Amino acid sequence: MGPLKTRRAVLTGAAAAAAASSAGIAYAANPVTHVVRITSFVFVPERIEVQVGDTIRWVNDDLAPHTATADAFGWDTGEIGNSQAAEIVVTQDMETTYFCVFHPHMTGQIVIG
Repeated sequence: MGPLKTRRAVLTGAAAAAAASSAGIAYAANPVTHVVRITSFVFVPERIEVQVGDTIRWVNDDLAPHTATADAFGWDTGEIGNSQAAEIVVTQDMETTYFCVFHPHMTGQIVIG
């Protein structure tokens, strides 16, 4: 059953890539995971440059819970507790400015290259 699952995952991934390619969407050749640390009620870095297909991981180093939430609520990590992390995959049409729902003065920006 293991090899069948692996082949199925590969075929599913290939089909998704082909569909995205035919739709004219460019994905990062080698997707990267970018880490944004939440420290002293600040997203570090506050501005991050990414490619479509990359992953952004927010890691909460504060005692208080936080979120990373798109300004118009198009995406949201949900609550990230102390020493926890949450991540999203970058898409072409995602919102690029975000904030913490619990602490709205905390803001960040995503630049998609």
